Amino acid sequence: MANELIFYTHPQSRGRIARWALEEAGASYETRVVEYGTTMKGEDYLGINPMGKVPAIVHDGRVVTECAAICAYLAEAFPEADLAPTAGERADYYRWLFFAAGPVEQAVTNNFAKFEPSADQGRMFGYGNYDLAVDVLEKAVSAHPYIAGDRFTAADIYVGSAIGWGTMFGTLPKRPAFLDYFGRLSSREAFQRAGAKDDALAAELEAAKAPA
Repeated sequence: MANELIFYTHPQSRGRIARWALEEAGASYETRVVEYGTTMKGEDYLGINPMGKVPAIVHDGRVVTECAAICAYLAEAFPEADLAPTAGERADYYRWLFFAAGPVEQAVTNNFAKFEPSADQGRMFGYGNYDLAVDVLEKAVSAHPYIAGDRFTAADIYVGSAIGWGTMFGTLPKRPAFLDYFGRLSSREAFQRAGAKDDALAAELEAAKAPA
């Protein structure tokens, strides 16, 4: 089938980021759920993503993994959705998309694991230290209504998801700039539609596990 797009996910995963991106892009896609500890680590799925992680998409036979990459890919693959950056937005778009996927992700996960780099280690680590990464992220979302300027782009999907999840689960502080920024994003129709689909899928999976 031309333009076939298959979305591999689990509703309780980072797949929610990719789902939001798919809904923003207006893509037609088939959802395939892979389960933790079983099909996610099975031979068939490892042939798609050897990391055994979700999400992944297969579009016209080509595999894309990693949420930031999926967001950027969909913005280019579905240009009619107007999610890709203009020439004037491009620098901030890529800068903050990869800052969130790199330094912020590393800072948050290491901090959650209660690992705090020493000053010497901080010179080697791309994020320096947790407080520095959080402060820089706050300045980034405070500069404009959206991460690349005055318009929503695919970079906001990834950056916004990092902030939304972080403030919800306590891995990022609930600073006003974070809450204001995510508030603008969470009101979007595609965000709400994606969340409703994943919530419904999660309920369906839970019901299937319940004893008859």
